[in-house]
Amino acid sequence: MSSEAEEPNLSKKAAKKEAAKLEKLRRRQEAASLASSASSLSVDEEDPHSSNYGDVPLPELKSCSQADAGNWSRAVASMVRTQVGALTQELKDKEVLIRGRAHTIRPVGKNMAFLVVRKKGFTVQCLAATQSMGVSRQMVKFVAGLNRESIVDVIGVVSVPGNPIKGTTQQVEIQVRKLYCVNKAMPTLPINIEDAARSDVEIENALQAGEQLPRVNQDTRLNFRVIDIRTPANQGIFRIQSQVGNIFRQFLLSEDFVEIHTPKLIAGSSEGGSAVFKLDYKGQPACLAQSPQLHKQMSICGDFDRVFEIGAVYRAEDSYTHRHLCEFTGLDVEMEIEKHYSEVMDIVDRLFVTMFDSLNERCEMELEAVARQYPFEPLKYKPNTLRLTFEEGVQMLKDAGVEVDPLGDLNTEAERKLGQLVLEKYGTEFYILHRYPLAVRPFYTMPCYDDSLYSNSFDVFIRGEEIISGAQRIHVPEFLAERAQACGIDVNTISTYIDSFRYGAPPHGGFGVGLERVVMLFCGLGNIRKTSLFPRDPQRIAP
Repeated sequence: MSSEAEEPNLSKKAAKKEAAKLEKLRRRQEAASLASSASSLSVDEEDPHSSNYGDVPLPELKSCSQADAGNWSRAVASMVRTQVGALTQELKDKEVLIRGRAHTIRPVGKNMAFLVVRKKGFTVQCLAATQSMGVSRQMVKFVAGLNRESIVDVIGVVSVPGNPIKGTTQQVEIQVRKLYCVNKAMPTLPINIEDAARSDVEIENALQAGEQLPRVNQDTRLNFRVIDIRTPANQGIFRIQSQVGNIFRQFLLSEDFVEIHTPKLIAGSSEGGSAVFKLDYKGQPACLAQSPQLHKQMSICGDFDRVFEIGAVYRAEDSYTHRHLCEFTGLDVEMEIEKHYSEVMDIVDRLFVTMFDSLNERCEMELEAVARQYPFEPLKYKPNTLRLTFEEGVQMLKDAGVEVDPLGDLNTEAERKLGQLVLEKYGTEFYILHRYPLAVRPFYTMPCYDDSLYSNSFDVFIRGEEIISGAQRIHVPEFLAERAQACGIDVNTISTYIDSFRYGAPPHGGFGVGLERVVMLFCGLGNIRKTSLFPRDPQRIAP
């Protein structure tokens, strides 16, 4: 679990009070600095360069015509925007237009103000100085008075300072010619980016040095998530998450899979049990789908051979853990089996090794941003994924002095211990455990041919935590109905599903994995709420 959820030596109330006090002091100091630097300027003083800066009026932001264009519209009309991340020394002496957030503002006397602009995790230093063409004292005052996190458009000339610029990603400086505030942020934000981006290590080191830095706890982050996700680590997390979905889709398309979209409103329960979100569907009882499982299989029966889906999954369990959500994004796969259910594990193997390789290659900057705030060791995995039977896993635990039910499921503690043992023996944190006991698997799981106590099923683990469940499915309708009844499921509620196998169904299998859990475990984040954009757990349904 993240130490954010624990307030060391302070209650949450006391910590919030202390953080608010420090923020109030910092704001007073900033206000005093601004007042000092601008004291000699009259607000009524005429400025011949007033068209070079200011707040953009709302009518201009409504995509007005050139005939109605104001200062901002005319200034940017003929320019092509340059991304902050593309500002390099090759652009020296070129005039550019950039847009981003006012990350930090630092006035220096009456004639100069530094502004750091941030966009997509990149930052660049901008200098507004009266010695530059078209920059007046009033413009410097305007820049110095910007609220942090406001959206600004900056037009200026790229320069390359003689000394390295500390605190920005781009090693160039923009000599400001024009600057417009496209949208103002509030003068005082509920949380500050620099506080939200601070690592636990930085906070602890400051405490040891006698300084108390504000700590933004998890609930506060989630309450003001729209600000929290602007931090470098969160920008990295969700760009990595985007890549996970993209790699998943592209790999499966290359393997001749078809992407499908299954309904999330269903009659009855998709996997049995009571942990469903129930609702009224035009007078009929219904629920939100716990899984696309049934419709994935029906698609196979509809001759698609290989299908996948990326979609919402709903679970109503009261699970107050670091790895459970009530709504998450499922990555689901189903495929026809030609000879053996190991074919499904083959896809898992190649898919995730490709995914891990691609993330390490494509997301180097994002992974570094995550690691700066949440340090973690890169995932250890092998080109050919290790496979162990459930019985082999149980034996490894027994040899280590851990007693587990040979026909029961592994609890969280046993899974972590087995992950540790596998890492020590095989040097990998990613492995497949297969042939699970039939009693702990869903009703549609195919039993093993040689021992009906076990099943043609598997789980996949990362860093000692289960991340994927998969299996061969039962495709014989009479046997399927028998297994459903044995598991306490009303066959009438899944009659359409069972009937779909009466018209000829090939042997098939598949698996499902939570997108948020993949990112959480790959980055060693310790809490799934960090990898859910707007988490939904038993206690949170907003924002």
